[in-house]
Formats: sequence, structure tokens, C-alpha cells
Amino acid sequence: MHRIHYFFDPMCGWCYAASPLLQTLAESAQFDIHYYPGGMIPKRAIDLGFRQHIVQADQHIARMAKVTFGQKYQQRVTSGAEFILDSYLPTQAFWAGQTLGFKAQTMLGHLQHAHYIEGMALHQEDQLQALAQQLGIEESAWQAAMHEVKEHSLKNIQYNQKMMNTWQVSGFPTLFLQNKDQLIRLQHSQYYGQPDAFLEYVTDLLK
Repeated sequence: MHRIHYFFDPMCGWCYAASPLLQTLAESAQFDIHYYPGGMIPKRAIDLGFRQHIVQADQHIARMAKVTFGQKYQQRVTSGAEFILDSYLPTQAFWAGQTLGFKAQTMLGHLQHAHYIEGMALHQEDQLQALAQQLGIEESAWQAAMHEVKEHSLKNIQYNQKMMNTWQVSGFPTLFLQNKDQLIRLQHSQYYGQPDAFLEYVTDLLK
């Protein structure tokens, strides 16, 4: 198997756009994806000016990548109510889900669906608990898993941020293909909305 290094953030709209591309790699027996969540947004309220930027970016993403932004999510972004984003708690949930048997890409997909479709406030522990319940996870098991991965999740983000400096990663998503001793930065952006073509592109790099 060939290793894919994936720098991402669960609250990154362009990572949501890239998810169908990652899914097709995850479903291929040729690739082993290593995930590097980068802690893009420490918990904070998003001001109205930046919310407008998010709206415009989401419209662009929807056109390019053929992904959907749900009405509840759009209402959260555009309403006058406080809009808080946090990369750290959803990243902790990303790891917790894996300890409970969910594959990495599957768990990331659940978090992205909860945020971008259902409009769930994933900076709140009770909202993540509700998501876990939807996934059939008992409350005690979820809380134990979240506690188990808490320290690892924070240290992993800190390590990944150092890796980003070393590998000259300036934004999310960024993907590298490791082919023997060669590290190839994948030009994924031209394949948004074309997962089959993206798989063919990556596979051709191995020839």
C-alpha cells in the first residue's frame, strides 16, 4: 500500500469539498491515509464580516465540488445569533470515534455532515454527545473515549503544526503521496467534484 499524508481540519470548508476525493482513496486497496488535523480554529466567536466571507466561500465550494450545505448550517452562519467555531473539540471527537471502531474517513464524514448539513454546534460537548447517540454509541462509552483521547488529540495537533512548518504546508487541505522515498504534493484542487478522475490521477503517479 502507498501512504497518503492528509493535512486537514474538520471545520475547513475546502476539506469538506475534498472529502469525496479522500473517500475514493480510502476505498481503494492501494492507499493508506494518514490524517494530520492541524487545529485551524481555536474556539472563538466568528464576527459578521468573516461570516460573509464564509458564505461566499461556501457558495464557491458548492459550485466547484458539488457538495451540499444544509439549511440549518446556513442559518447558523447568517443569523444574528453568536456563531462559534472550534477545531479542537471536533478533532478530539475524530480520534474518539476511531477508538470506538469507526474508520478515520467515516468519522470525519460524520462530523462534517453534522456541521455542514445538520448545523450542529460542534464546539459544544452535548452536541457531540448527541451525534454519538445518532451513531449508536452509548453515552458512557463516548465520554470514556473522549477522555481517553483528550491529551493525545492536543499533542497530536501541536505535532502536526510542526510538521506543517517542516513540509511547508500553508493551508488545508494539503495531501502528499509517499512513493518509496519520494514525497509528491498532490494537485487536488482541479479534481473537486471528480473523485474518479482524482483516483486515476493519483494512481498514475505510481507508474
